[in-house]
Amino acid sequence: MKKRSLTKVLACIIAAVFIFAGCGVNNGAASESVSASSSTAQSSAAAAGTSEAGTAAEATPASDSSWDKVREKGEFVLGLDESFPPMGYRDEKNNIVGYDVDLAQEVANRLGVKLKLQPINWDTKEQELNTGNIDCIWNGFTITKEREGNVLFSEPYMNNQQILVVLEDSKYKTLADLKDKSVALQAASSAADALNGKADFKSTLREVVELKDNNLCLMDLKTGNVDAVAMDEVVARYYIKMKSEKYRVLDEGLSYEQYGIGFRKADVQLMTKVNDTLKEIARDGKMAEISNKWFGKDISIIK
Repeated sequence: MKKRSLTKVLACIIAAVFIFAGCGVNNGAASESVSASSSTAQSSAAAAGTSEAGTAAEATPASDSSWDKVREKGEFVLGLDESFPPMGYRDEKNNIVGYDVDLAQEVANRLGVKLKLQPINWDTKEQELNTGNIDCIWNGFTITKEREGNVLFSEPYMNNQQILVVLEDSKYKTLADLKDKSVALQAASSAADALNGKADFKSTLREVVELKDNNLCLMDLKTGNVDAVAMDEVVARYYIKMKSEKYRVLDEGLSYEQYGIGFRKADVQLMTKVNDTLKEIARDGKMAEISNKWFGKDISIIK
């Protein structure tokens, strides 16, 4: 019995050795396979010119040909709100102009494609993007956590904040002064998000009026239909300075934020191409030139 037991033990040991050796060979092969795949993927990404940018610190998928498609059709379609000065709006000759328009035109020129400006309904901007009607959303588009779940953002290129505008001769000085008053804002805007984020303040208001654009909001303020307007500081100060309107910005703001360019989640290649071009524009001083044209100083933050 002892000899048989010993024989069985030896047999088990020999079998275990062969099994272990076999596993070792398979693991080595698997490791070599993974290493080779990783190397191939990295080489493909490098060939496509991918890099980390903005909120998308990820390599371009092998199936991503978003920039190739734009280059082949020779046209870059930019979706914007055509009533959002000074970022993008219609001038007295009905031409769409603005800071974002000039910046996008410079990007298109350097990429060798035509820039097409496509006015969209801001309420459905993400739908316009995801159905392929536009290649990007570029018009004072605020980066938020919620939006990051739906679109791919470039690096931020400008700082901003959501503020409240009142009539210059009004008695309102602080947010508390607007208790039981009415506030207008653009529907589906960052101002709406900022106000929702200030739940304690919002609960003190008598009414929140959502309108199509900031122009209508300011008209309602001017005629006394509302007591204040929640909107982007960049836009508000443009109205006050350039149009000599009798408005005033409250010192107390609603939220701080940054502007970015929104792309489809899968379009890493296109986003990276545009983002890298913006960096070139910043480095050679052209971005500062465009900023000075619209704001009297360089307020861009891309380096």
